[in-house]
Amino acid sequence: MVFDNTAAMPSAWREIDARTRALGFDMPSEAGTGAILRTLAAGKPGGGLLELGTGTGLAAACLLSGMDAATTLVSLDNDAGPQAVARAVLDGDARVTFVLADAHAWLGEQPAASFDLIFADAMPGKYEGLDQALRLLRPGGLYVVDDMSPQPNWPEGHQARVDDLADRLQGHPDLATTTLQWASGLIIAARR
Repeated sequence: MVFDNTAAMPSAWREIDARTRALGFDMPSEAGTGAILRTLAAGKPGGGLLELGTGTGLAAACLLSGMDAATTLVSLDNDAGPQAVARAVLDGDARVTFVLADAHAWLGEQPAASFDLIFADAMPGKYEGLDQALRLLRPGGLYVVDDMSPQPNWPEGHQARVDDLADRLQGHPDLATTTLQWASGLIIAARR
């Protein structure tokens, strides 16, 4: 079927999805988000990719499936429990490095313009520390966020944070930004 992105998911995605459901993790990335990430990763040969918020590794599996052999992925999270699923399934891939750390501190320690694609799927680097994350994006690099459409697990008042983030990205003078009603709602921004 043309619009069935689950059929094209890598085998690691299916394994992680099963483990995610068994764990009861309620914040997984959707197949549609994974499909976009796989495609965008394929467009950054030899690049450096950053995922903020490993979760259980569904998005990391998709990024890896699009990457060439020379591309690297750093996947960061502050919760060892869900990240253990990603490590168990993906740690054998030398292109990925899993980091367990506070994102605010970690982002501040990285050199400017060090990544070609940043997928921000956590509060840090998205709603908090956005400027820190964008500082790491190389010219021509892509900044991607998901969960921009209303979600059932949003806390009260979260829509205002989403609106503010969208406004900041769309109004940023160094970014060309597109919003997509796709999967959980995406924004993709390219650094000029």
